Amino acid sequence: MMFVIPAIDLKGGECVRLLQGKEDAVTVYSDDPGSTAKRWESCGARMLHVVDLDGAFRGSQMNFSAIKKIRESVSMQIEVGGGIRDMEKIDELIGIGIDRVILGTVAIEKPALLVEACGKYPGRVVVGIDARDGRVAVKGWVEVTPVGARDLARDVAAKGAAGIIYTDISRDGMMTGPNVKAMEEMVRSVNVPVIASGGVSSMQDVMDLMRIKGLWGVITGKAIYSGAIDLKEAIRIAMRDS
Repeated sequence: MMFVIPAIDLKGGECVRLLQGKEDAVTVYSDDPGSTAKRWESCGARMLHVVDLDGAFRGSQMNFSAIKKIRESVSMQIEVGGGIRDMEKIDELIGIGIDRVILGTVAIEKPALLVEACGKYPGRVVVGIDARDGRVAVKGWVEVTPVGARDLARDVAAKGAAGIIYTDISRDGMMTGPNVKAMEEMVRSVNVPVIASGGVSSMQDVMDLMRIKGLWGVITGKAIYSGAIDLKEAIRIAMRDS
């Protein structure tokens, strides 16, 4: 079964989407993250993907109250990323009932923290790998490193990461469809669950990703807010054809 996972991106306490991760290319969808989370849960979602965009850009989380409100609003599993750079923040998020934390930049800059977090919270730490042309991007996608995405995926899996969220930056928010080939290569590269993110713009895109053997899930954001994808229908198809 492939899970279809709705996304909530937080900026200034509001639900937004960015175009290709650009901080100034923002569209606001809702000023009530809690009710938005309830909406997606009512469609049958079993997990919610939440990103603190302010945290991703600034290096420290700035939407904790909104994240807490989301947690209090729904019973489905929640994974949170964006600006998680130390053990204290990981403890804080786990402490309010967040099911999984997503480490990004810190997985490269502080590998010892990743090892510590995976040891303390086994199965609850995943690594978000964002790439442009196969190279890892960090700090809110502002910096592209020479590190290969699949090389990093193998490394963090060996360190104990429970899964990989792989985003093709060039496709994110563009409604142009996912990079299926890159996702297939990533799934084949590691022995932990991989979640696809970026560019999912239609039901056909969801079905194309479903054909990738072993792909654990797909995150969809802009398409469900714009109505290009009916989340309830996408979840039904993903479960029916599993």
